[in-house]
Amino acid sequence: MLTRGRLATRTGCNIETIRYYEKIGLMPAPARTASGYRTYSDEHLRRLNFIQRARALGFSGEQIRGLLELTEAGANKTRADVKALTQAHIDEISLKIKDLQRIRKRLSQISSFCDGSSQSASTCPILESLFDDA
Repeated sequence: MLTRGRLATRTGCNIETIRYYEKIGLMPAPARTASGYRTYSDEHLRRLNFIQRARALGFSGEQIRGLLELTEAGANKTRADVKALTQAHIDEISLKIKDLQRIRKRLSQISSFCDGSSQSASTCPILESLFDDA
């Protein structure tokens, strides 16, 4: 059994983040000792590691909840379900990448308008382009 502090140390997760995961239901409520201290099991440790790894891959809280639901006993889910959820996330990432590439291209364009001189910022073509309607 682990205290919240030890769970945080073992996983590298902030204590407040663990509290948050409990609050939103990603982490099940821990057992309590007779004196009221929370005690976390190896299953809590395993689940928290899962959540952190999924977060590192960009999955949202709701997507993580969906992945965790696929692991529940009696869920009767298949690998195809896991693959579909993962593919949907990949598709979202692809759209974000495309959008970021568009933003980078536009920023490079407007950045090239500015000579970077010591003239007043109020006349900078970058700022002016942000005010333009086009």
